[in-house]
Amino acid sequence: MSSPGPGAFALRLEHRLRGARRIAVVGIGDELSPLDCLGIETAREIDGLRLPGVMVVLAGMLPENVTGPLRLFRPDVVLFLDAAEMGAPPGTIAVIEPGEVRATLFSVHVLPLPVVMEFVERDIGTEVILLGIQPDTARDDVLSPLGRESFKGYREALSGVLRRISGGGAVEHVPEGDPDPAG
Repeated sequence: MSSPGPGAFALRLEHRLRGARRIAVVGIGDELSPLDCLGIETAREIDGLRLPGVMVVLAGMLPENVTGPLRLFRPDVVLFLDAAEMGAPPGTIAVIEPGEVRATLFSVHVLPLPVVMEFVERDIGTEVILLGIQPDTARDDVLSPLGRESFKGYREALSGVLRRISGGGAVEHVPEGDPDPAG
């Protein structure tokens, strides 16, 4: 898998999200595992932006448990964020196409993530996009300083895309238990 820089990643993602008014971001991974916590970390950062029309769910290691909140929110697009071995530089975030999903996921889930993604797509009738985050498999901690800097650039690109798509501001937060930002 090639690894475009943050700018090319942002353009590709923005193109895929064009026309979406409601976006669900699902952070996946094991927070206690340095190699598998990047999806949760990224989703938590996006949640802190409090973007209108963007709901964040921290699924942990059980992404299959988010279908209820997703049904209530009725997103146009669901972004799954998960650590993935993509052969890219550590810290890279990339769109993983359905045909590339097979062996790239680093997380161990109760149900395979492709099964969950397909279920969400069919059951909710929404587009599902997987964003893989390359961990630093050569280290015991999360990312090297260089990998951390690269990860920061990709996270900023992702945040920028979501700001533009959602209308730009940090104006309203979707409180827990109320998945409809429109009221």
